[in-house]
Amino acid sequence: MLICRVAGSVIATRKHEKLRGCKLMIVEPMSGGDAFVAVDNIGAGVDERVLVVRGSGARLAYDSSEAMPIDAAIVGIIDEGTY
Repeated sequence: MLICRVAGSVIATRKHEKLRGCKLMIVEPMSGGDAFVAVDNIGAGVDERVLVVRGSGARLAYDSSEAMPIDAAIVGIIDEGTY
C-alpha cells in the first residue's frame, strides 16, 4: 500500500468496457517516484492524500465478480497522519 497525493484526473473517451463509469486519477507517491494512474471508486479529489494498492490487490478492491483490468486503485482518503 502506498501513500499518494492526487495530482489530477484523466478523461478517456475510449476505454475497456469494464472501466466504463470508473473515475481515473493521476497520483504521485509521497515517498517519491513517478506519477501513475489509479482507479478511484471512493471519491477522492485533487490534492488529497490517499491510500493506493497496486497489482492484484487493486483488482480485489472492487466489488465485482469479474476481474477488472487495473493495476492501481485508490482505497482510502487520509484525514490525518504523520509520515
